[in-house]
Amino acid sequence: MGCDVSVNRILRFVVMIAIGLLASACAALPEVRYLGSPLAEQANPAAANAQRAVGARKSHSPLAGRWRNSHTDSAALAALEQAATGSPVIAGNKVTLLYDGPQTMAAMIEAISAAKDHINLETYIFDQDELGIRFADILIARQRAGVQVNVIYDSVGTLGTPQAFFDNMRAAGIRLLAFNPVNPLKLIVPWQLNNRDHRKILVVDGKVAFTGGVNISGTYANSSLFRSKARRASKVGWRDTHIKIEGPAVAALQWVFLDTWASRQSADLPDSNFFPPLKEAGDKLVRVLASAPDGDHEIYTAYVLAIQAAKNSIHITCAYFVPDAQILQALRDAARRGVDVKIILPGVTDNGLVFYAAQSFYSEMLAAGIKIYQLQVAVLHAKTAVIDAVWATVGSTNIDTRSFLHNNEINVVVFDEEFANAMEDAFVEDLRHSVEITGATWAQRPLGNRFKEWVARRLEYWL
Repeated sequence: MGCDVSVNRILRFVVMIAIGLLASACAALPEVRYLGSPLAEQANPAAANAQRAVGARKSHSPLAGRWRNSHTDSAALAALEQAATGSPVIAGNKVTLLYDGPQTMAAMIEAISAAKDHINLETYIFDQDELGIRFADILIARQRAGVQVNVIYDSVGTLGTPQAFFDNMRAAGIRLLAFNPVNPLKLIVPWQLNNRDHRKILVVDGKVAFTGGVNISGTYANSSLFRSKARRASKVGWRDTHIKIEGPAVAALQWVFLDTWASRQSADLPDSNFFPPLKEAGDKLVRVLASAPDGDHEIYTAYVLAIQAAKNSIHITCAYFVPDAQILQALRDAARRGVDVKIILPGVTDNGLVFYAAQSFYSEMLAAGIKIYQLQVAVLHAKTAVIDAVWATVGSTNIDTRSFLHNNEINVVVFDEEFANAMEDAFVEDLRHSVEITGATWAQRPLGNRFKEWVARRLEYWL
């Protein structure tokens, strides 16, 4: 089974490189630096509940009080980000951090098992392995129990998954959408094979939602060494981060799923109670950011703005890190103005070209004062960041051109010191299993590695 998974991943990667190299034109990311001055003048962000957006002037108690009592810079940053991305802050949410595959899968399966009306699942990878089969069986069981199940899966992400696997779900009544099929004859939209759906979204009954980096794959059958006293284990799963959301923000994630379905599928979904009334479930302020190749690059913009606004710390954990010039410059500028910039990257990888492309940036990052760490033993797949211990994000988006420019992605930004502190604790824990890359040791790397970095850097746009 492990060999099959490896072959599937290699196949997916080779196909994506081939697709990228065949692309006829190169798109570009937006210039964000000019946004800093005019937008910083806005004092408060707008806030939204489940029913409607509420402008800053109408943000009476408890929202106005919430902003007054929050971190001084969080309100200004939220206002800046909202003006740039157009996405509102949503109040009254409970956000639960989930670490690695077993914890995430257990939480998702629990929610699915309790579903009464519908289950909407969007995923990049849905493998036919032991975990994937178990997950599919649970979805089929809920469908047969009268719960409508709708699944969006990426056609390249599932390239190694037999069609019979999905046909079995369809035969049970599950509605399925293959995003951007490799075969253009199966499309109802223009053929844009280089654009992929990399989102991971699960919404159950419109009341609870999940998102983050975890796919439906056997690579998540075991935990990594996160918060483990052991230094080694016989079976180590991938290191990833996911979140569970309860409260008004669930409606935003639901809308993202339904919007993707409507734009890619001619047949409507069966009637379901997609948007039930949602009461406040907690005190977390969140922003749901969904980006697409033909959109406004909201996630990219939010990242650049947050990095540019950082005053104390930038702590990033990223599986595939191939920054464009603007993000790289923002990180270097932050380090040079005294911000503690630390980045955890893979020490073990499933993608050699991206691994070496990331390393091609190490020298200039280290020279600017950025501290780089490589996670050992477990494959790193998390995509998270926490800035100034108040702005935190979890999602599907890597810091690379593919995520920012070519993929459908989803990230949730949380403005909350308690949540940010939990993210900081997780970051420190990952540092415990990482080794620091110093300028002195990096200068001693083999000539062969330098050549691999050079080659990978030439392909960074398509990785």
